[in-house]
Amino acid sequence: MKKIICILIVLAMPWAGNLYAQEKSTAKLPVKKELQYPKTHRDQKVDNYFGTKVSVPYNWMESLNSPQVKKWVQEENKVTFSYLDKIPIRNWMHDEYKKLYNYEKVGVPDMEAGKLFYRKNSGLQNQSVIYEQATPGSKPRVLLDPNKLSPDGSIALASYVVSPDGKYMAYALSQGGSDWREIHVMDISTGKELKDVIKWVKFSGISWTKDGKGFFYARFPAPPKGEMISQQVKNQKLYYHKIGTSESSDKLIYARPDKPKWGIGGGVSESGKYLFIYMYNGAASKNVLYYAELGQPKNPDIGAKIKPLYTANDASYDPIGTDGDTIYLQTTNDAPKGKVVAAKFSDPSIDHWKTIVPEGKGVIQSAQMSDGKIVVENMIVAKNKVHIYDTNGKLEKDLPLPGIGSVSSISARNDTPDLYYSFTSYLYPTTVYKYNMKTGERSVFFKPKVDFNPSDYVKKQIFYKSKDGTMVPMFITERKGLKKNSDNPTVLYGYGGFDITITPRFNPMLPVWLKMGGVYAVPNLRGGGVYGEKWHEAGMLNHKQNVFNDFIYAAKYLIDRKVTKPSRLAIQGYSNGGLLVGATITQRPDLFGAAYAGAGVMDMLRYQKFSGGDYWTTEYGSSDKPKDFKWLYAYSPLHNLKKGTCYPPTIITTADHDDRVVPSHSYKFTAKMQYDQGCNNPVLIRVETETSHGYMPTDKRIAQTTDVWAFIAHNLGVDSPQETSSK
Repeated sequence: MKKIICILIVLAMPWAGNLYAQEKSTAKLPVKKELQYPKTHRDQKVDNYFGTKVSVPYNWMESLNSPQVKKWVQEENKVTFSYLDKIPIRNWMHDEYKKLYNYEKVGVPDMEAGKLFYRKNSGLQNQSVIYEQATPGSKPRVLLDPNKLSPDGSIALASYVVSPDGKYMAYALSQGGSDWREIHVMDISTGKELKDVIKWVKFSGISWTKDGKGFFYARFPAPPKGEMISQQVKNQKLYYHKIGTSESSDKLIYARPDKPKWGIGGGVSESGKYLFIYMYNGAASKNVLYYAELGQPKNPDIGAKIKPLYTANDASYDPIGTDGDTIYLQTTNDAPKGKVVAAKFSDPSIDHWKTIVPEGKGVIQSAQMSDGKIVVENMIVAKNKVHIYDTNGKLEKDLPLPGIGSVSSISARNDTPDLYYSFTSYLYPTTVYKYNMKTGERSVFFKPKVDFNPSDYVKKQIFYKSKDGTMVPMFITERKGLKKNSDNPTVLYGYGGFDITITPRFNPMLPVWLKMGGVYAVPNLRGGGVYGEKWHEAGMLNHKQNVFNDFIYAAKYLIDRKVTKPSRLAIQGYSNGGLLVGATITQRPDLFGAAYAGAGVMDMLRYQKFSGGDYWTTEYGSSDKPKDFKWLYAYSPLHNLKKGTCYPPTIITTADHDDRVVPSHSYKFTAKMQYDQGCNNPVLIRVETETSHGYMPTDKRIAQTTDVWAFIAHNLGVDSPQETSSK
């Protein structure tokens, strides 16, 4: 029953790849050779912000469907792939990455109607397949193979939810992985798709009523034709769909025309007795909470009166379970790191709460009910522990974990002792475990087989001092016995925003990079959630510069400790992390030998005008306000590029179906950076098709990831695996 929050999705490792050229390349590409970029039109237009005149020569690129923009994209891609084709190590990296990527992957099972439902990928399938399994030891059967919907992976399976009786499965599809989704329904016993289709769903979950006859979901008004990527979204509404009826007859449950920019979501309690309705103002880690008593779970009153629970919008309020008149909540009210409390529906006053799990040293990332107990996923400086409490708050035991790393998912129900969870780390591929709450027995549900030896490498966590003296944690992964000679090619990856913490997770590209002698470093910057909401607030709104300072000082730490030097140091970031990279190279272009900015928010003065961008004003502020404009203009990557500056070799990626961070951000930043570049370092953009912000089929993911890392390696002077292995 988690609230749906519109945030920039973090990708712990950026995607990359080689779509077009798979031929072996032997040509040596001089890094300093001047590239011939397309001639890009520059307007003479100027915007006026409270008396400050801002040149906007590339705003024409916001017309994503214009022939002029499409031609520019084609010409830029041609330059980019011509450059990438000549990188000596590119094909070797592609082959190594593909080999390591080709292992079986299984997701954490959902439990419904006594059966297991999960995703599984045989290795190189473009999308994972949904399986149904009666018991952990029984033979699974394919329920839905999205690879048959589109051989090229252009139709993405975004999510699925099985009805409580196990009769139906509602699943959401999207074109190119866009945030716009269509909900379809399958009869599980026959595998046949029903006629039910719901369109224009975005930023919404699917929550069935206990009788299995329908579900709640949220949708927006249909955007104007041809503007589904960039159209600003407003007026989300919560509906109920009854199986076998048309979308037009869906019942409107809740709407707030007085708050058109607020998001709405709904979730049914496991008992089926209550509907919880969330409202959230943008991407803020706060929400208001309402509920409706549905009555008899097998005969729910869909039109039940909606009542307020917590409406001050001063903290997060997330129901994790119910027991009669008692509701258990995970909340940050008077607890920035989170706590678990019990309240009464009949008397929900905060003054009468009973604290079950108090705020502690770690940050509570999730809490849920399992077999009458409360399972709390705790994060202590980006490392996970899972504690099990009784409903009176007594700590009974800890969930056994194989080491220091991340619990990436927990699947639990209050009506069964079975619990499933996954564990991963930088050197530990994601493994799924089954745990019995009554007996304490743990078994492996799925363990992958990946062709690399983690014992050759080491992961450590250090703390470094940022500009203002704040101590910032950072993970460093490297080969054992690495010489600190200031000459190790190093990648520094960051995010720093939206209360999101980058925790250790396995990615098949990391062993490739480590094998080449590379170092991988990930700081937990302010703006994230490694120490809770206060750490988040220290890197948002007018404090955003702290995030860039933290990143710059992470680079300085690596240089001062002789791990690397500027010419051998690259930075990477995706989404909000792309903004991080863009701002960092405009502030300290001398500090890096290469940079990758994936789908970054580069125009901080106009981001709120497109798609879901307005949701982020709670994180960034808005240029529509004089005070906010000053700090946004001070760091906006697009507006802080300066003519004649020598910027590091930079590769930028975006996708034509990215309706979260619309591609015009990357287009405008690339065009201006190429125009302003004061030396021969390359500035390239790689635009992918039929993909989006958070989705990419496996073949394109392998291709793009290879291209990004090959670009980084080449510009750090790594052109053969043998060369780096001998250093």
